[in-house]
Amino acid sequence: MKPDNNRPLILVTNDDGVNAPGLKTLIEMAVKIGDVIAIAPDEGRSGMSHAITIKYPLRIKKIKEDEGLELWSCSGTPADCVKLAVNQLLDRKPALLLSGINHGSNSSISVVYSGTMAAAIEGGLHGIPSIGLSVTDFSSKPDFSSCVLYGEKIIKKTLTDGLPPGICLNVNFPSVPAGNIGGIRICRQARGLWIEEFDQRTDPHRRDYYWLTGYFENYEPDAEDTDEWALRNNFVSVVPVRTDYSDREAMAKLTTAYAEAGP
Repeated sequence: MKPDNNRPLILVTNDDGVNAPGLKTLIEMAVKIGDVIAIAPDEGRSGMSHAITIKYPLRIKKIKEDEGLELWSCSGTPADCVKLAVNQLLDRKPALLLSGINHGSNSSISVVYSGTMAAAIEGGLHGIPSIGLSVTDFSSKPDFSSCVLYGEKIIKKTLTDGLPPGICLNVNFPSVPAGNIGGIRICRQARGLWIEEFDQRTDPHRRDYYWLTGYFENYEPDAEDTDEWALRNNFVSVVPVRTDYSDREAMAKLTTAYAEAGP
């Protein structure tokens, strides 16, 4: 790809795999704005969180090259994709990293498990303004109209204004047509938990195995400042996420408590 220094360089990735419709939609959005290098897992790797590959070699393959666009597949995780791009594929620091569009919500505690958001966080660790984008529809063909309309606004705003150091954005779109969206809300992550259930089965060799199932429980369904409330009421939720997990308030309390406990 011949770089155009008049256009920003945008790195694109995901966790649903290089052939996912959400990645295709995000690339189409990004090439309107800048030059794009996209690198994504060669197959779906949802729920990988921030896993990296250290036991096996990583392999990449160029899938497509057009003016202003390169698309690569990677044998590793979403975090691997970002690391490889930064260290091997990019000739300069990108102006923006976009991860998604994930098929399924990454609101509330899902951010902990999400490969989509891990890629955005990895971008943030490298000092790249980064956005993870997801739609609340797990089907193979979600309605991306709201993602395109409001996602482009968020992308352009981030390119213009940047993000504070160590902050990336977790953006979730309700699975409704763009005309039904109430707007964009800056939110906090709702407190909640996935209640896991394991479906125990027996294979033909009489060995037990398990399928993970379960459901999400929102601990504060009426809190109007959360991402879960925003999505339930047809708003696009935007949650600023720290790459630094340190809790300053807890640090202050613990410092006082240990000081009082003596040497």
